[in-house]
Amino acid sequence: MNLSEVRREYQLKQLDPKEVNNDPIRQFEIWMNEALDAKTSDPTAMTLATASAEGKPSARIVLLKYFSHDGFFFFTNYQSRKGTELEANDQAALLFFWPELERQVRVEGHVVKASPELSDSYFASRPAESQLSAAISPQSKEVKDRSSLEELWKKKQEELGDEAIQRPDFWGGYRLLPDKIEFWQGRANRLHDRVLYSRDGDSWKLVRLAP
Repeated sequence: MNLSEVRREYQLKQLDPKEVNNDPIRQFEIWMNEALDAKTSDPTAMTLATASAEGKPSARIVLLKYFSHDGFFFFTNYQSRKGTELEANDQAALLFFWPELERQVRVEGHVVKASPELSDSYFASRPAESQLSAAISPQSKEVKDRSSLEELWKKKQEELGDEAIQRPDFWGGYRLLPDKIEFWQGRANRLHDRVLYSRDGDSWKLVRLAP
C-alpha cells in the first residue's frame, strides 16, 4: 500500500476571521453545536496531549464533558499516566477533529483540578457500571490479565450491593484554561483556513495563520 497516495480534497466550508465571533469560547460553542447537529462521530472526543517533567510527550483520546469561560473539563484517574504528568507539568493541549465537517480545533493552556463538588456531581451522574470501573481500575498500571480486573469489578459490586458508589479520592476532574485556541477549516488545494485566538490580558487577539 502506498500511503502517500491517500488523500482527499476539502471543499465543504470556509473560515473568515471577519465573520467569526470575537470570543473563542462562543466560537467553539458554535462549532460544537454544528458538530452535534451534523451527527459527527464522537463529537466530544478530543486528543489530550501532556508531557512529563522532562518534556517527554504522550497523547490519548478523552471526552470533553463541560466547557465555559472557566475552561475545558474532562475527568480521569488522578493516578493515571496523564494525571501524574499533569501533576509534574501543568501545560497541556487538546485537539478536536471533526472529519465530517473538515474541521479541527486546537486548544493550549495549563490544567488545574476541578472542584471536588463538580467531580462529585459528574461522578454521580455516571452509570453505576462506569462508577464501579473507575473505583476498581488501577489506571495505567500493569495488570495480570483481564479476568483479574473483572474479578475485582464483580467483588466490588457484591460488596456494595444496593449501596451508592462514592467517588474515589483518586478520581475526578480537570479543567484546561486556554491561552490559545486555533480553528482550522479544510480548504481546496491545501490552502486551509486557520484562525488563532491568543489570550491578551482579559481579552483575545485574533489573527489569520498561513496553512
